[in-house]
Amino acid sequence: MGLGSFAKSEGGRAATLLAPPFLYALALLALPILAVVLFSFWTQDFMTIDTRFTLANYREFFDKPIYGVLLGRSLMVSGIVTLVTVLLAYPVAYFLSFHVPSHRKSLWLFLITIPFWTSYLIRVFLWKVILGYNGVINSGLVGAGIIDEPLSFILYNVNAVIITLAHAFAPFAILPIFVALEKIDRSLIEASRDLGETRLTTFFRVTLPLSMPGLVAAVLIVFIPTIGDYVTPELMGGAGGKLIANMIQTQFLQLNNAPMGAAIAMVAMVCVTAIALVFVALNRRWLRGRG
Repeated sequence: MGLGSFAKSEGGRAATLLAPPFLYALALLALPILAVVLFSFWTQDFMTIDTRFTLANYREFFDKPIYGVLLGRSLMVSGIVTLVTVLLAYPVAYFLSFHVPSHRKSLWLFLITIPFWTSYLIRVFLWKVILGYNGVINSGLVGAGIIDEPLSFILYNVNAVIITLAHAFAPFAILPIFVALEKIDRSLIEASRDLGETRLTTFFRVTLPLSMPGLVAAVLIVFIPTIGDYVTPELMGGAGGKLIANMIQTQFLQLNNAPMGAAIAMVAMVCVTAIALVFVALNRRWLRGRG
């Protein structure tokens, strides 16, 4: 068999192996997004969908302040959740990578993934019990004499949404950071210490830059899904904690206006994509500057 026929057979074999997952991803990802894009340029009058091209939905989005307020609040909440989650996840991942013996790391990772054993909805309801007016926190503080009456600002507002989302997405931030820290060559850290650097300067000049890929992955993994989360704001946010995802759900399921919901989803998707691309570009520029 000649080299050309061998390459052709290898290429055909690779194409055969890649075709099913590619078609599967196309059917479950690309086609639904295409459907949302098409719907955003249509209109709907109760049960009748007008498929004529129009920008009316996008004009309504930018004309009515409520949509901008919800989108801004969603971006703010997602940004805070991402910041809090990553700041809390990095020390945990650092401890696992540098201070836990190798034979115990699997056990610790196993313990971190335990929350995934329960339904996301159940975890949200558990936080309602913890943060409730007569919940665990308020009952404990009142019983200890720290406060005279239960706190009312920790549930059914944005604060409750942030706390619940930060807990829910913590494992998603810990794992990529841990993987990045595990890939760091320990001899580089030892060389830095041998050259007279302190633990703190070694962390900022060696460990942190080398773990940046995991940090970027953690930020994106947390930031992007929280924009589209509507269960937590619905159950924990109250009237003042609704996010853009709740408006999309309302348009689709309650107002029966799928085109408007699709338009809102497209605007949110474009905003999130733009922010993610800018963040990745700034990170690459920072890394090149250090190099």
